[in-house]
Amino acid sequence: MRRKLIIVSNRGPVTFARDGSLRRSSGGLATALRSLLRTHDVTWIASATTEGERRVGGETREHVADDGSKYRLHLIGHDPQAYDWYYNVVANPMLWFAQHSLWELAYTPKVDAAFHRAWRDGYEAVNAGFAAAVLDALDREPDAAVFFHDYHLYLAPRLVREQRPDAALMHFVHVPWPQPDYWSVLPREMRSAIHEGLIANDVIGFHTDRWRRNFVYSARELLGEDVTGQTVTAPISVDPAEFDELAESEAVLAAEQEIVAQRPEHLIVRVDRTDPSKNIVRGFRAFELYLDAHADMHRRVGMLALLDPSRQEIPEYAEYLAAIEREARRVNDRFQQDGWKPIDLQIADDFPRSVAAYKQFDVLLVNAIFDGMNLVAKEAPLVNQRNGVVVLSENTGAHAELGEWALTVNPFDVEGQAAAIGAALTMAAGERRRRLEAIRAHVREHDVNQWLDTQLEALERVAATARS
Repeated sequence: MRRKLIIVSNRGPVTFARDGSLRRSSGGLATALRSLLRTHDVTWIASATTEGERRVGGETREHVADDGSKYRLHLIGHDPQAYDWYYNVVANPMLWFAQHSLWELAYTPKVDAAFHRAWRDGYEAVNAGFAAAVLDALDREPDAAVFFHDYHLYLAPRLVREQRPDAALMHFVHVPWPQPDYWSVLPREMRSAIHEGLIANDVIGFHTDRWRRNFVYSARELLGEDVTGQTVTAPISVDPAEFDELAESEAVLAAEQEIVAQRPEHLIVRVDRTDPSKNIVRGFRAFELYLDAHADMHRRVGMLALLDPSRQEIPEYAEYLAAIEREARRVNDRFQQDGWKPIDLQIADDFPRSVAAYKQFDVLLVNAIFDGMNLVAKEAPLVNQRNGVVVLSENTGAHAELGEWALTVNPFDVEGQAAAIGAALTMAAGERRRRLEAIRAHVREHDVNQWLDTQLEALERVAATARS
């Protein structure tokens, strides 16, 4: 059923350059939500984050997606200082690190006067700006359902609810939800505000039962509220048709030709953002252990690491990128010979090359420390042409769906990851094919439209209960 939706996210579906030209936004959230433009009447509210976007911000404008789908886009031009505090101090790294269990609690984080100011004048202020834009959109489309997204916008739903008690609100949390004790890195008033903001929604969605149960437990511990009936498990997915088309696009075929020309006999692929949660350094160390134990595979196997530089304005992310580069250099210096480098590290925002690598992997390494879902584990098998094997962290949301057909690894166990790489490379052809085809069939059946339908059905159930 085609429905009026107001999508609210920090990042929009497209990015405006200085000259006004457009390109598709990168990142799993924007990729997944783009398919909704074809099936629903969408107004999308997002932040204006570039100079080009700030020039067109402040108004709701009609746009046409690549596939011809029409939608309305409203970009909010936040105060630059407020946005910096909101994004680079509170949302990232504080909330992101808390929800991915990344803080070294003996040393970090430090909630000082500067952080309190960033929360008040940044996170609270920007969320208030989002809430105002939503209220304006509801004035124009009062029967639209509002669909908030992720950790950037935890406070906005309560602000909207206070002004529109009857509005249909839902919020999807794309990141893991830790157990209640981990929220003690934040002062009580802040962690309570986060939970109060979320439970102002009619429906709160999570990728897995694991994350949903943790949230229910948190709300009970922090607020004394039982919110079981408001929560839903809805694993996000992708649009298989989009990847079928991408796989045969001119840009992907050109990138694939380059990869094929340079690839060794066996190719291990990882596609990630340069985010500490992705566990890239341990992945390189695991590959080093594999090479240590398999001298016969030197010059026959290589790892192609395609990494999108992420949040380099934030010290923790810049330091992690430097650690990635150091580790790749160390492993290469140790093993390279006669023009063979075991790790081909490429740092760029190049989605066509990523899809080309998806087609060519023999082993896909996804060893995240924690991940709400990880769409790479779903995207790559759809287009792979080599009966590739997925090596998958047990702490990814994708593992709840795909673990039966992947090789499961603990993200901290580099010896275990090295063994999984070896098992994947020596797996019998028939077994490789069976596993890949099972993942592919699951993703095609449980696509992004099912993800949205699950939440809209939950929203309808809540509305029906309220009416009765």
